[in-house]
Amino acid sequence: MRVYVPLTLSGLAEAYKTGELGAGPFVAYAVTPALREWYLSDDIEELEYAALSRAGLASLRLLAADPGAARRRVVVAVDVADGAATADPDRGLDPVALGEVRVAGAVRLAKAAAVHVDADDAEADVSAAAQALEAADGGDDDAQFVVDGADDHELLWYATQEIPNLVGLE
Repeated sequence: MRVYVPLTLSGLAEAYKTGELGAGPFVAYAVTPALREWYLSDDIEELEYAALSRAGLASLRLLAADPGAARRRVVVAVDVADGAATADPDRGLDPVALGEVRVAGAVRLAKAAAVHVDADDAEADVSAAAQALEAADGGDDDAQFVVDGADDHELLWYATQEIPNLVGLE
């Protein structure tokens, strides 16, 4: 099962140093039954993109909680055993939890398929979105428009070999 793990650049640097994504259990995003029902598509590529987008929003939440973090969303795509990631059926259609899964244990970063990161030119919009997130969660339509502006920037695909360059270790 492919899962999408939301991080920040500093979180990615830590994963690179330790060689592991989270100590487990940790939150990731995947194509869950609730995500399928919400997205209304049978196209697996579209569903995977929706799960990646949900992880991008979770990364934005991490940025909102860490004002010192570089203002770029980070998502690591990794394949785990089918039983290693489970969705909570009680949170199924909660809009905040769509696609959310819990990964039982630590996952080696070496198993990552790719890393998705915002380009430098997204930083201003991502920063504004992180600042507006709390108001958007409270129902402020103008703030939601700002948060949605971060999605105007595609998360770029990087090979795992590029992680040292992304986190400034090379």
